Amino acid sequence: MIRSLFLYAILALCPLAIFAAAPSVPDDEEDPYFLLCGQADKAIADGNYEEASARLIDAMSIRPDSPENILLMSNLGMIYSYMDQDSLALATLDEAHRRAPAMRTILTNRARVLLKMGRDKEAMNDFSAVIAADSLNTEARFYHGTIALYSGDAATAETDFNVLKATAPDEPATAQALSALYSLTGRDKEAIPYFEKLVATDPAPEYYASLAGCQLAIGRLTDASATISEGLKRYPDDPELYYYRAQLNRDRYRLDEAHADAARAVKLGLSPAKAKALF
Repeated sequence: MIRSLFLYAILALCPLAIFAAAPSVPDDEEDPYFLLCGQADKAIADGNYEEASARLIDAMSIRPDSPENILLMSNLGMIYSYMDQDSLALATLDEAHRRAPAMRTILTNRARVLLKMGRDKEAMNDFSAVIAADSLNTEARFYHGTIALYSGDAATAETDFNVLKATAPDEPATAQALSALYSLTGRDKEAIPYFEKLVATDPAPEYYASLAGCQLAIGRLTDASATISEGLKRYPDDPELYYYRAQLNRDRYRLDEAHADAARAVKLGLSPAKAKALF
């Protein structure tokens, strides 16, 4: 479950730094370069990535030596990634980095693409470089700490996430990071407030299930029951919620109901071994 939370966070979190603002069109002229950049911006906002990539390429071809092309290349790389053309995305960001090796936006975007491609070690190196240049960079800290956490390095994760806790306490990324950290390190009571915040702001089934799991772990059965009931109202076919209801019923010595919920969870896709381990 925690691993699925990580994947959910990586896919859902969309920091503003992904797309750098394109140069705006001057009021007193209609420069084709700026007009194309503006059209690309609009296409990005509309989610029309094919159109956006075409307009960025057109703009860079008009002024191939413009220093602003570095940011356009960074945007183009992320557009390719959003189109699942990850090899092309990486090649584009590699070229942008070659031209501007100290630009943190490019390093961060390249790291995100590497992470998407499963090249965690290389992504970690890029996020480390960003942190070395800007120790309070919350985006890099989030990803750097998350990779560390799922690689078994909880100490590094805690260092990174403490920066988020101190500098961005109300951000969803901070709740995602700390809920995962505390859950994985057995601090369920500390994790609960962060899962509660996630459920309130982004009521995904993963968050309901993980919140219920933490509540069950510390014996808050009534709270877990309420969480599971609310989650099942929204997601009546979620196997993890039935798994935790089976655990709840087991802990309440309602064994027939617990076995029924475990069977339902397996039918919906839960690992049979995980269900069997409840009993």
